[in-house]
Amino acid sequence: MIRRLFYLRYFLCCMLFILCCKKSFTQIDTAFNKIELNLSGYLFLVGKNNLGYAAQKFNINMAEADIETAKIFPDPELTAGVFNNQNESLRLGYGFNGSVSKTFELGGKRKARINLAQSELDLSKALLEDYFRNLRADAAEAYFLAMKQKFLYQVTMDSYKAMKSLANADSIRFRAGAIMEIDARQSKLEANSLLNNLLQGDADWKNTLLQLGMILGKQQVDTFFIPTDSFDKMERDFNLLSLITTAQNNRADLKAALQNKNISVRSLTLAKANRKIDLAVFAGATYNSVSHNDIAPTPPFTNTSLGLSIPLKFSNKYKGELKRAEFSIKQSDVEYNEVELQIRTEVAQAYLNYQAARKQVNQFKSGMLNEAKKVLDGKIYSYQRGETSLLEVLNAQRTYNDVQQNYYETLNSYASSLIELERAAGIWDIQ
Repeated sequence: MIRRLFYLRYFLCCMLFILCCKKSFTQIDTAFNKIELNLSGYLFLVGKNNLGYAAQKFNINMAEADIETAKIFPDPELTAGVFNNQNESLRLGYGFNGSVSKTFELGGKRKARINLAQSELDLSKALLEDYFRNLRADAAEAYFLAMKQKFLYQVTMDSYKAMKSLANADSIRFRAGAIMEIDARQSKLEANSLLNNLLQGDADWKNTLLQLGMILGKQQVDTFFIPTDSFDKMERDFNLLSLITTAQNNRADLKAALQNKNISVRSLTLAKANRKIDLAVFAGATYNSVSHNDIAPTPPFTNTSLGLSIPLKFSNKYKGELKRAEFSIKQSDVEYNEVELQIRTEVAQAYLNYQAARKQVNQFKSGMLNEAKKVLDGKIYSYQRGETSLLEVLNAQRTYNDVQQNYYETLNSYASSLIELERAAGIWDIQ
């Protein structure tokens, strides 16, 4: 009868503690607003609201403005003046002069400028596309990291609840004389240690949620964006050669490298056009008033002129601009080949990492978690019956915690490896 009363008291204490813990920890975030987001909705908002991406979009507008600037024709020039031929003795009169001049660019300079500006616009578009490719992958990794921290926090909370329940039961058993005081102290110490880990885990989780808000471009630090997805649907069957081909066709940074080559070629075309002469045409008129000179008086007259100005391009013997443009073409060719090699290497490395992560996840799914849980439950049951020591229970608890934590770390690595593989291949189907 006494043994039954003891276990009834033990059970009631455990249930009371679990209810109190549940109430206290579910109210821990009441000061923060919570917005639940799945991955698709989150990535949509990232593309819409991310501040860095919004800033990069202005590069397109500036490049379009540069095209408008490249279309400008040289402005005509208007000059006007006045002169006075009089002095105290000769009284030669005064006059006015004026002229209009216009420079005509030859050699296709304007067209070369426009083509170069258009290539720079295409480069800006490719760079913006590449920026979003990396932003989307980084945002997805931050999303899954927040999920991992949530699960790790839950693992610590469950461990704390179990250990606190065990510590309360040990306190009762000690007062009943069923165990030694050192065991009761040890279980209480372990529970307090797990509480510290729980508080730190709570801070780590909230920090990842704040990071999600920063990526979303949200200014409110009192709002948490809570991931609602899971680590499911990460399984893919990829072919390495197909991935490399897809990457070479889709990667925006390779498109940017190609546009760099086009810019170098068009810069050379512009450099050659700038060596062509420009013609300046001018027309002018001069009016001279009547002269009151007593020796040689002259009536008023108007003088007109029309002329052509041709520069003497002695500077063309210096070919520095041409040489620079030619070297730039060679450099862009090498850089394009380097980007191609880098893409092939990145895809191959990401593919191997993904395959390894998938095997690690499958290893956990083969029964490691269940086995660790069964061992822990068995140790707790034996300890409650006095058949095993508290140290064995603590070791089983730590093993179970480590297995769970490693499991969620591996799941996050699995998701991250898939993200990196699709980032490298220039594809995206993670929803």
